[in-house]
Amino acid sequence: MTQSNQKIGFIGLGIMGAPMAGHLVDAGHQLFVNTHGAVPDTLASRVTTCKSGAEVAQQADIVFLMLPDTPDVQLVLFGDGGVAAGLSKGKVVVDMSSIDPIATKGFAARIRELGCDYIDAPVSGGEVGAKAASLTIMCGGDEGVFGRVRPLLEKMGKNITLVGGNGDGQTTKVANQIIVALNIAAVGEALVFASKAGADPAKVRQALMGGFASSRILEVHGERMIKRTFEPGFRISLHQKDLNLAMTGARALGVALPQTASAAQLMNACAALGHGQADHSALVRALEAMAQHPVMPDAT
Repeated sequence: MTQSNQKIGFIGLGIMGAPMAGHLVDAGHQLFVNTHGAVPDTLASRVTTCKSGAEVAQQADIVFLMLPDTPDVQLVLFGDGGVAAGLSKGKVVVDMSSIDPIATKGFAARIRELGCDYIDAPVSGGEVGAKAASLTIMCGGDEGVFGRVRPLLEKMGKNITLVGGNGDGQTTKVANQIIVALNIAAVGEALVFASKAGADPAKVRQALMGGFASSRILEVHGERMIKRTFEPGFRISLHQKDLNLAMTGARALGVALPQTASAAQLMNACAALGHGQADHSALVRALEAMAQHPVMPDAT
């Protein structure tokens, strides 16, 4: 079997999973898939649809997961008809979901007990990165197993790092989400402040992009806040989940994350205002509500 015609499983064909799976098909691999709901039209005629995770695992040598949360991964792996039931010795599970690092270590141990291998490989880059195959992928697992799956990961991402053992990839993703959330909050506060002061927020953003405050968040999400384009690339509800993982982990580790707690409350406020399914750049709406002033008016 060559590198270009492997039997690959992919479970979870949502906003990000579908384009990620598409890149593997484009690379010449045979895909066996399972997802909640219908397989997207872009993939339906190019993949083999399986009735269960167990069937995917029976057919594929490497099984990728791209699911919303820790309970989803647990159910898909170990529930009735789950992946674990279809695995045979030597196969690999690669979980690209963003979930609890501690739970991940337990999942990995259970998969290894079956004579298989496990890599946690959460991603950053959102829908844009998934479509462009430019995701940042943070991995935890055995170095040899990582070397085996890396050529497949390279079809979906650009910055791919083996951080350490199982769970370390998920820990890195939680750290990533802390930084992203705090940056979104900072950009939102700056633009609300500037707009309320009477300055043109678009011109303020343009000026800041040339200085030390420049960032990818200011570039992309600052523009979303100004143009009021909050269609989800990464939903508020998912970032809520990730910050909850950060706070739960911090409590277990005995560390304080005061700014993360503040950002988590802003995410909660957005969800309470009805914006849970909006892009996480819509965090600015909570700040706007407190200021009683929008960065810019919503399009009518």
